[in-house]
Amino acid sequence: MSSRPSDLVRLAVPNKGRIAGPVREILGKCGLHPEGDGRQLIAPTRDPLVEILFARPADIPEYVASGVADLGITGLDLVRERGVQVRDLLDLQVGRARLVVAVPDESGVKGLAGLAGARVATEFPSITRDFFGEQGIVISVVRVGGACEVTPHLGIAEAIVDLTASGETLRTHNLREIAEILATSTRLIGNEESCRSKGEKVEEIRVALESVIRARGQCYLMMNVRRPALGKVKKVLPGLSGPTVMEVASSEDLVAVHAVVEEDRIYRLIPLLKKAGARDILVMPIDRMVR
Repeated sequence: MSSRPSDLVRLAVPNKGRIAGPVREILGKCGLHPEGDGRQLIAPTRDPLVEILFARPADIPEYVASGVADLGITGLDLVRERGVQVRDLLDLQVGRARLVVAVPDESGVKGLAGLAGARVATEFPSITRDFFGEQGIVISVVRVGGACEVTPHLGIAEAIVDLTASGETLRTHNLREIAEILATSTRLIGNEESCRSKGEKVEEIRVALESVIRARGQCYLMMNVRRPALGKVKKVLPGLSGPTVMEVASSEDLVAVHAVVEEDRIYRLIPLLKKAGARDILVMPIDRMVR
């Protein structure tokens, strides 16, 4: 990997997989969308001091820990599996899942103790060994690269350790959960030295990403209200810190009322606002919210 200017921050992001799309969307909204045709290993961004390194999600923790990348975005499960020392800077609140122990429905195993001496198939051998070791249970780990759910039915293992979001995949393969090991989500992680030597830029990137997360599910509501009806509108209108009220250059004694509200409340809120006396109501999406 070629050297880079000392003030340049390299951010490693997934090149594929279930979180690659959501991560790119977040980067785009915060102004760090990678430029180019999408086939580069390293791509510039609109910020001349930030570049994007595309990498396998499983490799990103090691890249960040070693300093190949200053920052990285990957799953907490992969960070724990690699066992590296990095800073956990931000939960991006996507890719939520749980790492669980599961056995076939027909298995007589009711709890972890019943797996003593069993074969456990997983893509997370380190986490699995550590977890069962902490329980004082001796198992044999069978490392697989995918399709973990089929291994018990093929006679390869008696149990699995795998990620599940809704549990639907487990049910489809006639498996049942008997223990949870870890709750995971997509995280922004940082190299320890980079967080010290490039702290101001690292914090700028963290805040930019956080602003997109904060804005998710929120929208901006604007309306005009006759001053005598303002009290009624305020009672109807929720908001993060209460509505903002501003004067309007009008002969109709109007004020402008602005508020940030939850997107899923808009449908029922607008008829109530109109009934209370609001008019000229505008609803706008929010890409970023900085506190």
